[in-house]
Amino acid sequence: MKKKFILFFKNISESTSACLFLMLQGNLLVITLGHWVVALQTSIFAGVLATSYLFIFTPKNYWQSAIMLGVITGFVDYFVHEGLFSEKFLEAVLTGLGATILSLLITRLIRFYKALRLEVKSKATETS
Repeated sequence: MKKKFILFFKNISESTSACLFLMLQGNLLVITLGHWVVALQTSIFAGVLATSYLFIFTPKNYWQSAIMLGVITGFVDYFVHEGLFSEKFLEAVLTGLGATILSLLITRLIRFYKALRLEVKSKATETS
């Protein structure tokens, strides 16, 4: 259960970050409660769909899960709110791409941290 909750929270946080950043066009100083509401609507729907998908179809590697999160985030973003760019689908595609990139980066950082922690533990046991 804990692993499911962590995966759900990870999917939501990646979708929210990508949606907020693109909605504000990179200027995080103008963030409002309305921006948070729209970003959270998008990310909760995307998080539920992506987490459900990942439990039904187990991905073979983290690339597949990151790409699926991006596709689902872009799809949900298209239907949740109006885009800021001239074409509505452009923001949705960019939001999905941003969620994919964030997912890949966060997954790699977590793996790097775990490997580093294991290396430090193994060196500590060797010196003891």
